[in-house]
Amino acid sequence: MKEIRIADRGFRAIMLRSLVQIVRRPVYWTGFFIFPLFMFLFLTTMLEKGLPTRVPAAIVDRDGTSLSREITQNLGGMQMVDLKYTPNSFSEARHLMQKGEIYGYFLIPENFKADLLAGRKPVITFYTNMTYFVPASMLFKTFKATAVYTKAGIVMEVVQSAGVDAESLSSMMMPVNIAARPIGNPQLNYGIYIANSFVPCLLQLMIFLMTAFSLGQELKYGTSRRLMQMADGSIFKALAGKLLPQTVIWWVIVFFMTAWLYRYSHYPMHGSWGWMLLSEFMFVPACQGFALFVVCVLPNLRLSLSVCALIGILSFSIAAFSFPVPSMYPAMGIFSYIVPIRYNFLIYIDQALNGIDVAYSRMWFVAYIIFMLLPFTLLWRLKRDMNNPVYVP
Repeated sequence: MKEIRIADRGFRAIMLRSLVQIVRRPVYWTGFFIFPLFMFLFLTTMLEKGLPTRVPAAIVDRDGTSLSREITQNLGGMQMVDLKYTPNSFSEARHLMQKGEIYGYFLIPENFKADLLAGRKPVITFYTNMTYFVPASMLFKTFKATAVYTKAGIVMEVVQSAGVDAESLSSMMMPVNIAARPIGNPQLNYGIYIANSFVPCLLQLMIFLMTAFSLGQELKYGTSRRLMQMADGSIFKALAGKLLPQTVIWWVIVFFMTAWLYRYSHYPMHGSWGWMLLSEFMFVPACQGFALFVVCVLPNLRLSLSVCALIGILSFSIAAFSFPVPSMYPAMGIFSYIVPIRYNFLIYIDQALNGIDVAYSRMWFVAYIIFMLLPFTLLWRLKRDMNNPVYVP
């Protein structure tokens, strides 16, 4: 191997080498900029209105009475439903749903009004395609509300015809008034839930992959020897010069994302914007530290990328965005605490949603520091492998 010139040694030379690699290789542009920013802008703009509205649906009216027409009119006036079709049969409606033209349909049976007035308890049936979970859930909620209101309306008519006054009837039908106050997301904005949990998790996945890829490439092609010579044999100098340019790039991206969410999109921020920004800045080296630890354990490009990808993908489930850790099986719930995104999510809840004092989040910030320090326990092993790289296909 050629001797490294004095001018090509040192921290600055390693940083310049890392920057040149990032500029010259399209895979770095895709991993650092194109894919993260595309997914971020895609999710935030797609859910800009908060919830999907006017979900395509159908109603099968096999009764044809004034009551069924009233139900159709009421259902069509709901914000969540777009009654695009009125098929004449169950088979026709099912065929529309199988083709993906509608996400559900509401079925009013024959002789519905007559059976209802005669007390024969007719059955209203509605079907939703739960393959598409969000729109189908919206339809299910609207269909159920329509069925309940229809039943309540008929009961009120029957009881009033028996001589019960409207005031007494109202207290009988609804003895308890319900006041719902959604805390943290009062607008029921689905974008707030998705953007503030899935976007950082996606960012964690990309940081894992790009960190493991950049170091794994050095080991695979044997260029790690040159890197160590440039660092005068210091593994700390080699890794700092190699990863610092990546860290700065990720910091710029998370700053843009944080500003977009809380300044431009006006997502809930009941605490300090500065603490949230600090959390995102610490989140980046914490993810890099985790990926570096994986590379130390598995100094192989294919294996380290596979492990980082697996953990990054599973983080969407085990980070407990929508399913609480106490409700998980204990053997699974414990895994939620071994990924940095879990602590990012907890800080987001404390600072952005609840707006509590940062002292209550101090342990989550300490967890970031632990992830940063984690690879230092095995740097001696990585130094050995970088000085003597062995290609394993």
